[in-house]
Amino acid sequence: MEIGSRYRDNAHVQDYSKKTTIEGVKLIDLKRFHDCGGSFSEIARVQSGLVDGFDGFEVKQINYSQVSPGAIKAGHYHLNQDDLWFVPPLNRLLIGLKDLREDSATYENTMRFVMGNGKAALLFIPRGVLHGTANLWNTESELIYMVNQNFDPENADEYRLPAEEFGDHFWEILKG
Repeated sequence: MEIGSRYRDNAHVQDYSKKTTIEGVKLIDLKRFHDCGGSFSEIARVQSGLVDGFDGFEVKQINYSQVSPGAIKAGHYHLNQDDLWFVPPLNRLLIGLKDLREDSATYENTMRFVMGNGKAALLFIPRGVLHGTANLWNTESELIYMVNQNFDPENADEYRLPAEEFGDHFWEILKG
């Protein structure tokens, strides 16, 4: 069978290979239990402020954020703070990460994936990794996150870069 050159020359095969990673980033799937009344997920177990599974991460503050449909909240990084993100399973957010640490083996690698969307997971974002999120869908979405520093508006450890730093078309729904 011969495919017309007009189509053959413009076609591509979707990349199903393992995506790039960023040193220190950790994504742990959480168990979600269902019954006829709904569902239950444990977000994290905390002992003396330390979160199991994330060595040395001590929770200092827990935050809640709503992301409006079409909003892109990207990107920023921290010099002294690590983040631990949770998107509730009934929500959906596109996550973007980029390693800005020159001494990292994964310097300038990017990661792009969806959190929520029926799945429960915890995402650890180490300091020095640019991070952001976008709600590309039609309903409001939510993000719950824990940090190991208390927010100080007078001395904010939050350094912003434009959303385009992640790359052209990064914050769009992929076609195909």
